Parts: sequence; C-alpha cells; structure tokens
Amino acid sequence: MVIALTGFTDAGSAVTRMIELFRDDLEPSPVVAFSADVLLDYRARRPIITFDGDHLSDYRPPRLELSLAHDALGQPFVLLAGYEPDFAWDAFAETVVGLAEGLQVSGITWVHAIPMPVPHTRPIGTTVSGTRTDLTQAHSVWKPHTQVPATMGHLLELRLAEAGQPVAGFVLLVPHYLADTEYPAAAIAGLDTLSVATGLVFDADEIRDENRDYLAKVDDQVEGNPELTTMLHSLEERYDSYMAGSTLAQPIIHTGDLPSADELAAELERFLADRREGDDKRGRR
Repeated sequence: MVIALTGFTDAGSAVTRMIELFRDDLEPSPVVAFSADVLLDYRARRPIITFDGDHLSDYRPPRLELSLAHDALGQPFVLLAGYEPDFAWDAFAETVVGLAEGLQVSGITWVHAIPMPVPHTRPIGTTVSGTRTDLTQAHSVWKPHTQVPATMGHLLELRLAEAGQPVAGFVLLVPHYLADTEYPAAAIAGLDTLSVATGLVFDADEIRDENRDYLAKVDDQVEGNPELTTMLHSLEERYDSYMAGSTLAQPIIHTGDLPSADELAAELERFLADRREGDDKRGRR
C-alpha cells in the first residue's frame, strides 16, 4: 500500500504532484471513497469552483480514495491518496488498518515533505521511520530525537506498526527557500523513495523535464545575485560536512547566520511568482 496525503506540510508540493501523476497516468480504480463532508473542514481548505463569465461551473470537491492501481510495469498496488482528514482521526486510522489487513497488503509506505536548510544543488535527503530497519539504516540521513506536530500519516504509521504491518515513512528534506513553490525535484525524490521501498516503477520523464527547466531558472537567479551565491555555498559546505560525518559538522538543521526562508524567498520572488502563476494549469487536488 502506498499512502500519499496532502495537508499540514507538503514542501515543494511533492505529494500534490505525486498524486497528480498517480491519478492522471495510472488511472487508479477507486475501491473506497471517503466522505469529505465527514472528514474535511471546508472553511480551512476551500474547494475550487470556476466563475465562467456569468455563471459558476466545475465545482471540484477534494478527493480521498483507496484505489487499485498499476505501476509502469503493470505491477498492482493499493493507493490511499488525497487530502489529509481534519476530523475523526482515530476512526479513519482504524478503518485504514482494517482495510490493509483485509486486502492483505504486503507492506505500507508513505511519503511527505518538510522544508530544511539544505541546498538545491545536492540530492534531496530523507528521514526514514517505521518498522523496516533495512530502509532506516540505508536511507535515513537525519535521525532526530524530537517532538513534531503529528499528521495523519504519522498516526497511520503508528497504528499500522502496532498492528504488526511492515511500514515505512519517508520524510523528504526539501530546500526551505523552494518549499513554497512547485519544486519538481521533490516529487521525483518521492517517487524514487517509493521505488526503493516497494519495487514499483513510475514514469517520471515529464517531471524530470520540468525539473531541468526549473533548476536552470533558479541557477540563473542565484548566479546573478552575490548574496544568494554566498548563501548557496554556505549551505553546500554545511551539507557536505554533515554528510561526510565530520566531527566539525554542524547539525543539518542549524541555520546560524544564514538568511531566513522569507529573505531567500524574497530574493527569488520574480522566478517563483512566474512559476506559480505561469505553470498552475494542473491545479491542486
């Protein structure tokens, strides 16, 4: 089972873009459709409706579905995708655990993304949790001991582990100055983690093409700004030192004298605004 839920945090729109690929390219067949009237706070996350000149049309309520899908090689898997529930968390988690047991899934993998002070010029790292020690040992680059605001994904992982299911959660560590944009590399990293954990294969060629164009524009902005260039080199040095395991390395989340996320976003505003407005054809689901 693959779980992809949008909501509290989705840095780089990683999960949103993954859900779009799943729904558009894989054409999953819904098995269970959960009621948004029961689970969603509409005033916090309002549905989209189209104002068409002089009338309204195309009301698009959010979707949360358990579906049967097939990857690029035709391998079947169960997909739980859509919005993160606002209400009835315990009941929802109990239902999902029951469905996983009833469908006899071989394991569960879920992905979400958070902003971190890391450079976009390095691979997106992951923090891995769950019961699959093979994945945590091989792919978890940051292993904090901390308390964080829970998401439904966290609760599902906890309940599925308590039920004896093999489960793995991947947290994508997305550059914080790109976290509010549709950053294609984040979705690619999410798909890659699913492939590593499950053996499923996804055709992400379109997203990779988008990412090449995106990175070229970001690099143009950075090269034309000495402050951004200095910031990027500082992030790279901290990242490389941390990954090398140096005793002089500062924690990867240490911001020190680096510019804030707001300051970096302001410097990149022209590019980011163009990206948000010009490429927003798909819309959020």
